[in-house]
Amino acid sequence: MSDFYTEQLVKKQTTMKDVFLKALLVAVAIASVFTIFIFPVGILIPVIVITVVVFLIRRLNVEYEYLYVNGDLDIDKIMNKSKRKRIFSGNIGNMELLAPEESLELGQFRGGRTFDFSSGAQGARRYVFVTVDNGQISKVIFEPNDTIIEGIFLMAPRKVIRRK
Repeated sequence: MSDFYTEQLVKKQTTMKDVFLKALLVAVAIASVFTIFIFPVGILIPVIVITVVVFLIRRLNVEYEYLYVNGDLDIDKIMNKSKRKRIFSGNIGNMELLAPEESLELGQFRGGRTFDFSSGAQGARRYVFVTVDNGQISKVIFEPNDTIIEGIFLMAPRKVIRRK
């Protein structure tokens, strides 16, 4: 039997919140430079602030990688195309439902925590992966391609609702 393996990379869109945060960080960096004129010995303050600002701005450049292998769905967050962090790992055995975001079947899973690992783009094809672990409902919003959806459908056809 061969392994079912597929991966997908989705870039998160820049939101107005991100633009505002970048502008605020740049303003803080500029303001820190003016502290040199107030405290001549304070040259260390702008250096530290500018270093932190550059670090934070780089963390706002985010991509999500969806990896599906034989019933395991892993989602990694890639920051500035250099640092990777596993933010979700789920198994088809714990999955209750995989459905499009606007699906009526999701109404029975109210409450619980919701995680959004999608691009945030207008009109994107978003799905919700509902999982129950230790009695705790979690809903993961992501944008799988057809290959990932079909792979999950092959493992659990009754738990997957596909778009028509």
